[in-house]
Formats: sequence, structure tokens, C-alpha cells
Amino acid sequence: MTRLSTPDGSVRGCSLETDRTTIERFLGIPYAEPPSGANRFRPPVPVAPWTGVLDCTTPGPAAPQNPEPHAPPGSTPRSWSEEGCLNLNVWTPGTDGPARPVMVWIHGGAYLMGANSDAMYDGARLAAAAGVVLVSVNYRLGALGFLHLADLLGRDYSDSNLALLDQLEALRWVRRNVGAFGGDPHNVTIFGESAGAAAIGTLLGMPSSEGLFRRAIMQSGTAERYRRPEESARITAAFLELCGLDGSSAKELLTLPVERLLQAQAALERRAAQESFAVPLPFQPTVGTPSLPVPPLEAVRNGVNRGVDLLIGTNLNEGSFAVEMRPDSASDPGYPDRAGAVLSGAGVPPEATPGYAEALTRLLGREPAGKELLEAAIADSLYRQPSNRLLAARREAAGGKNFAYLFTWRSPAMGGKLGACHALDIPFVFRHLDAPEAAFLTRAKAPQPLSDAMSRAWAAFAGTGTPGTEHLAWPEYGPQRTTMMLDGESRLEADPRQKVREFFEAVRLQPAS
Repeated sequence: MTRLSTPDGSVRGCSLETDRTTIERFLGIPYAEPPSGANRFRPPVPVAPWTGVLDCTTPGPAAPQNPEPHAPPGSTPRSWSEEGCLNLNVWTPGTDGPARPVMVWIHGGAYLMGANSDAMYDGARLAAAAGVVLVSVNYRLGALGFLHLADLLGRDYSDSNLALLDQLEALRWVRRNVGAFGGDPHNVTIFGESAGAAAIGTLLGMPSSEGLFRRAIMQSGTAERYRRPEESARITAAFLELCGLDGSSAKELLTLPVERLLQAQAALERRAAQESFAVPLPFQPTVGTPSLPVPPLEAVRNGVNRGVDLLIGTNLNEGSFAVEMRPDSASDPGYPDRAGAVLSGAGVPPEATPGYAEALTRLLGREPAGKELLEAAIADSLYRQPSNRLLAARREAAGGKNFAYLFTWRSPAMGGKLGACHALDIPFVFRHLDAPEAAFLTRAKAPQPLSDAMSRAWAAFAGTGTPGTEHLAWPEYGPQRTTMMLDGESRLEADPRQKVREFFEAVRLQPAS
């Protein structure tokens, strides 16, 4: 057992050996008071210092959530509780020597599911190989993390972005305590995938986040996932109705059993899935609120967090899960129409949508098949082009360094149909290619050298502000749009998928919602 004293109190963890390195692990450390009772739907309250020694040898509970609809067979549902869900895990190679870079992981899951205790996010191997202190955080999800109540419950509930405020509180905990774990509180990198990366894209545009992190890594994320207050109010009205309430009785949300809230949330999730073929997010950040006054991309363009260094990228086939895993994927003849709906939902005017297939044809040198067209439309609309626009906004702000990548290694799963699919990069970064949870996607064929290169690059970026290493030269993203193509044999490419990027830049995008 390992005991450490931190400014917030003493903690007891445990030691483990991984990659011939001893790692000290501390699980389930509270960073805020339980967001239950009087704290439900309110901003997080910093954890009060404790006396005695807190046992941190087992994971804390996840945030309340419904079962994952496409969980792998035989997987165990996450253990959740409204009490104590605002916790974090820490892996450290030790407290001796110079202070180490700190990497803070924000998990994905469509803002609806996920936990820092998920096996694929175990930070021991990455901490050992990279020599970093790794922290992973839980935050409120779904309605508990994003329900817009400002118009119904008054001033104490004026901010809807509780999940993001939780993340900021976790970063304040890191700044206050990570030195006790051997980390450098002035060299913090936040990194995340999918909704975790979207959260980071939003944090980049939040004025209150400035100074809490020095660098950011966004894996398959966007700074453009948000709602206007009137849109969030409509979601709240629908949620209240599903709870058997209305605006006049909204205060009952504060005392309803959390299971009842999750039932209503599940119904709202099903409704959102019927309305969107791509990636439905019924709960999203709300702009025009105290924590997020303007859209994140606008804030970034205006210089918020301009000094932060950014590493950002996507996987080539981000949309393949959405296409291939649907029950009707083999028989649906309406792929072009669905692709048009996805593009239109991302702000491309209907009259311009045929030009997307033309741009893709010029890029590929052939006409894309129906499934290919839809998959690419999802990848471009929700991930790749938003990443390009964030890079452009960052260049306008003229501050920190920017680096870009495109992950192209193809999974052998389902006969190769998934390609370089969404979330495939996670086991490469965390060095878990051999984990049972990765087996479906990697099939024991994933190249270990690519995992070595990615984990080294991520750690090098966290340590120095550049992902370039002695094994992998990686220049900044500049006028040539130089991008690292991550594959079995990685290479640099100037402006990959240029034709599609030019299509999106040429059309007049309608305001995002």
C-alpha cells in the first residue's frame, strides 16, 4: 500500500508493476462534494478537506447513466451513484525527481455514458511508458449534466453546463493537488475522445478555463456541439413531460429519484435516435450562459485560450459504426438521401449537398458507393471539417502551436467494413492493443509500433508542446496544412482530403445548432 499526503487530505493507493515500471495507483479520489440532494443541478462544490486516510484502492462510482445500448456481449454494466460520482483516478511513476507532465483524460460516451473506471482508460501503461502523471475524471452526464433550468428554477440554477463545470473543478483539484503525486501543476495537458474531445473543444472557448491547462489533445472531437438557450429550453420541456411534470412543477426534479430521471432520459434518447441517423446528442452544452457566453469557435477566434497548444485529429472512417451497426444497414436503399440529411443537419444548404458527392468523387477518383457516401458525410460533417475549422480559428487567434493527424489504420473487424472507425485510436494511445475490450476491433493484428509511436507522440506533446520525437518528425500545422497520417507506416501529407475541405469552405454553412 502507498500513502500520500495532499492538500485536501491523505490517500492510500496501491503499487503495480507494468512494462517493468512500478506505478502508484489511486482510484476514486473525490474532487467535489456529491452532486446530490441540495447540490443536484447546481455547479460543483469543491471537496472539503478530510481527516484520516482515504482508501483509494478501488474505483469510485460512475455518474448516473442508462445501460450502454451496444455494449460488448458479456460486459458488466457500470456501477453508478449520484453520491460520490465526482471522483478521479491518478497513476504516477513516482514522486521523486523533477515534476512530471500531467495528462488529464476526459472520457467520451455521447455525454450520456462512460466512466473513468472503464478498462480501456486504465492509465498505468501510458504513465509507465511516457513518464507522466495520468489523471482521469468522472463528470455528470445526460440530464444531470446539461439540463437547462435557468428559466424555471432561478438564479441558483442559471448555468446549464454542469458537466463542463465539473471538469473545470477537477482541473482545479489537479492544480491544487497533483504536485503531491509528482506532477507539474503548471504543465497540464487535457486529452479526450469523442464527447470527451468535444468537451475539450468547448473548454477551449470558456473564459473560466484559462490558466487551468497548457495543452489540449482532441481525438475525434469538435468545438461546434452546442445548443442555443431556446433549443435547450425545448429539450427541457420534453424531458419534464416525460417525467410527468411541466414548467410549474419543475422544482420536483430536485427530489425525484434518480432512476426516474434516467427513465425519462432513456425515452428522450430513443426519440433523438429516431430523428438522427448519425450521432444523436440529446444533451449538449448551452451557449448564452454564464460559463459559455458565446459559441466556442467564436471565442477561440477571439483569442480565448490562445496560448494553449493543440493536437487534434480524427479517424478516417468515423461514421462506419453508425452505418454498419444499424439493423437496417444491409437493406437500406436510401444512403444518398441520408447523406444529404446528415450534411443538411451540419449546416450545408440543401441545394449544395449534391456537390459533396462530386467532391468525394474527385478525391477518390471514382464515384463513392452508397454506404461509403453516407459514412464519409458523417465523418466530415461531425468530426473532420469541424476539426479543420477549429484549426483555422486557432490560426486566426495566432497563439499556441497546432498539430494535426488523420488515423488511417483499418480494423479487420467485420471483414474490414469498419475501417479506421470511431474510437479505434483509444487502445493505441493507452497501449491496450492486447486487452479483451479491444479484441473486437484489433483482432490481435494491430501494429504495436503504431501504438508505441502514438503514445510517445502524445506524451512528447504533453511534455514539450510538440508531438515530434526522435522516431517521428512532426511539424506544425501551417499554411500547407501538414498532417500526420497515422498507420502501420506513418507519413506526413499536406492537406489530405483537400477536395472535400474545399467543398465545405466554398458552401455557406448555416448556423450550427
